Amino acid sequence: MAEAITIMDIDDENDNNNNIKGKNVVVSAAPPDSKATPWVEKYRPQSLDDVAAHRDIVETIDRLASGNRLPHLLLYGPPGTGKTSTVLALARKLYGNQMHNMVLELNASDDRGIDVVRQQIQDFASTQSISFGAKSAVKLVLLDESDAMTKDAQFALLIEKYTRSTRFALICNNVNKVIPALQSRCTRFRFAPLDAVHVSERLRHVISAERLDVPENGLKALVRLSNGDMRKALNILQSTHMASQQITEEAVYLCTGNPLPKDIEQIAHWLLNESFTTCYKRISAIKTRKGLALVDIVREVTMFVFKIKMPPEIRIQLINEMADIEYRLSLACNDKLQLGSLIAAFTRARASLVAAAK
Repeated sequence: MAEAITIMDIDDENDNNNNIKGKNVVVSAAPPDSKATPWVEKYRPQSLDDVAAHRDIVETIDRLASGNRLPHLLLYGPPGTGKTSTVLALARKLYGNQMHNMVLELNASDDRGIDVVRQQIQDFASTQSISFGAKSAVKLVLLDESDAMTKDAQFALLIEKYTRSTRFALICNNVNKVIPALQSRCTRFRFAPLDAVHVSERLRHVISAERLDVPENGLKALVRLSNGDMRKALNILQSTHMASQQITEEAVYLCTGNPLPKDIEQIAHWLLNESFTTCYKRISAIKTRKGLALVDIVREVTMFVFKIKMPPEIRIQLINEMADIEYRLSLACNDKLQLGSLIAAFTRARASLVAAAK
């Protein structure tokens, strides 16, 4: 008996692609939208020459890799200073298209307990590599945020056992959380916060590439709020661009929720000149109207205090009291009480200034 052929089993060559019928038809997904790509990844340095700062460290690592003398690396420092980008750029130079076969990358989102070290990392490190077109036959294990690894996992990481075939690159923010045994086996490089010049240059490159409207005061606000963190600067730039066509100083501060410099000057004026009741009402009003956080006000006013001329002992006492207020705010203490404590600290400082003047 002949097998019945249904309409669903027949492919018509004249049918349009949109009218294809049948099972197991794979529809290709649309390519990812470049506009949706985070600029932190879109503009991540692809080579060692593209790394914005720390040229002395980058050139040293480049020379060691070029001379086939690459040691185990320990890169530490604040976030957004180029630690991960430097290692990834180094891996691209060493392995080229074979990077995915020669590099094992683990970060804080992965399970990196003692079992992972004993199995996944040791299995990767202990096997001999065969480099298909790669410039280096030595594999690379990249442990990002290694200060988040458990102590047991760090003790189990016997990196000198695999030196013949593997190099380890440990990246962390707090080097004190890495056990001394690992630190002593690595060459340490500290990545300091980026200079304002380097942050500004990189931001100008992104602004030009994205054709953004950023006046000079907006660029200065981005650099000021980044505090040497390139990742933070790019995230603020992208989020402000989504909210405003022109990235002005006001737009940047509004997007981040930080108080404007002129608002800080006004608050500092009230703290130094107005009575307790008047100062409390006005600061509470501006906090509510502009949605400011008291902890941000305290931090910015602290920087403003360093610019004011006053006797050293009064400045020391005022800064110490403001540090206590910031600490209490980090423990979720009552905002109203801490605002009163802030005004009281300045009231005492004003009384001391008057007494010192007499």
